[in-house]
Amino acid sequence: MSDHQELEQLKRWRLILGQAANEKLTDLAKGQGLLDEEYSLMDEALAAIYDETFGTGQDNQNTSGKRSAGLGSSSPKLTKWLGDVRSFFPPDIVSVIQGDAIERKGLTQLLFEPETLSQIKPDIKMVATLIALKGRIPEKTKETARMLVREVVNEILARLEHEIRRAVTGALNRRRHSPIPSMSGLDWKTTIRRNLKHYDHHSQLLIPERFYFFERARRSKEWTVILDIDQSGSMADSVIYASIIGSIFASLPALDTHVVAFDTEVVDLSEQCANDPVDMLFGIQLGGGTDINKSVQYCEQFIHDPKKTLFILISDLYEGGNQSALVRRMENMRQSGVSVLCLLALSDGGIPSYDAELAKRLAGLGIPSFGCTPDRLPELVAGALQGRDLQELAAAMTVTAKQTI
Repeated sequence: MSDHQELEQLKRWRLILGQAANEKLTDLAKGQGLLDEEYSLMDEALAAIYDETFGTGQDNQNTSGKRSAGLGSSSPKLTKWLGDVRSFFPPDIVSVIQGDAIERKGLTQLLFEPETLSQIKPDIKMVATLIALKGRIPEKTKETARMLVREVVNEILARLEHEIRRAVTGALNRRRHSPIPSMSGLDWKTTIRRNLKHYDHHSQLLIPERFYFFERARRSKEWTVILDIDQSGSMADSVIYASIIGSIFASLPALDTHVVAFDTEVVDLSEQCANDPVDMLFGIQLGGGTDINKSVQYCEQFIHDPKKTLFILISDLYEGGNQSALVRRMENMRQSGVSVLCLLALSDGGIPSYDAELAKRLAGLGIPSFGCTPDRLPELVAGALQGRDLQELAAAMTVTAKQTI
């Protein structure tokens, strides 16, 4: 390692370890300065959250020689701090630092001033915080808060919408063909299988006599999809992803989509879901108790053709209501022909704490209960619509997740 690389490594360790390691690391650097102007600003931004003291340089020294107080309640100081954080750190690190600022320092004023809020790097954790505090956000800040939420919603839509649309349309159209040629709609598998007899051994080429294309037109409301979402505080990320995914389902003519959120009460969000997912998210009330059985009972009214219904319960299964009645309802639903899934989490961060005993009981009834990342949901939905064995599909997805880890 060159002297320059070693010095850069010491600078990074200085940022990580803070003021307490300054003397030791300076010795290792053989007296070379570790914090130039840029590094001093980075150190100041980090120290505001992770050190008991704050600032660098003589202007920030108190009589004890230690750094002075942290961010305090000054909106200009918060705005400057947020600007520094976004200038010197990559987006994923910015999200972590902002989250720690709220958790460690209680800086809920980050969400109460438009000029401060506008400096925040929006992410799903920040959306969860805004939704949880929506009743406390001042009127002057509400529009800025909505803009942040919309930015995250648009990012998730861009990430998932195409894959979900493709999965759903592909699953529903896989057996119906159209005489209208379209390369994007070419059914390669059927075309090859039905033209094998035209294989030319001399040229070693398959020369199709006829091409088969998937049908573009779809019957309206061919399947019913019900998302039943646990809005307890521990499910925040899952609630946000599920709500946005519900809005994608609602935009597909082939699906009759219902989105329901529950704690001890049940809220039908299907109408908001079909219009604006941002409005829907602000209609969610994170926290409170849990009555899963009550919500499943409410959702039963939407099941008209069980064999054409997909019911997805998104919950950590900590039931505060009648657990025995819940199990009976879920079992009856599955036995009637409904495709039933329980997602213990729908998030990027893995499976949270959940009721393992109840999950095991449901799995024993043939109802897969597992955690799923949003990126794997299109595959899962396509499998359900195609009539695949959901337990086998869930097992395969769980193995893949473990291998990835």
